[in-house]
Amino acid sequence: MITLYHNPRCSKSRQALALLEEADIEFRVHRYLNDPLSAEQLNDLLDRLDGGLEALVRTNEAEWKSQSIDIQDREAVITAIVTTPKLMQRPIADRGDQAVIGRPPEAVLTLVDAA
Repeated sequence: MITLYHNPRCSKSRQALALLEEADIEFRVHRYLNDPLSAEQLNDLLDRLDGGLEALVRTNEAEWKSQSIDIQDREAVITAIVTTPKLMQRPIADRGDQAVIGRPPEAVLTLVDAA
């Protein structure tokens, strides 16, 4: 089953959700701002994510820019996201063995096609 890490205020996240619904597949929505991921969950997700650390972080957010975090420092990046969940890129679709950033939103369908 696919999990969509979703922020309903994000247009790309809403588009990815709609695409998964249209594909008529079973998935669950995880609203990560309401139910943040732990460091362990983020580490596991990162292991499955195409693109690595740079893909996981919203580096344009003021909260990221105000800190001097090395984007290559996995522990520091994970800690920053645990502390400020909105720093996590969105949407992310996770099939359990592979995860992708939904930018563009159609990228989430690669998990359906590959299943």
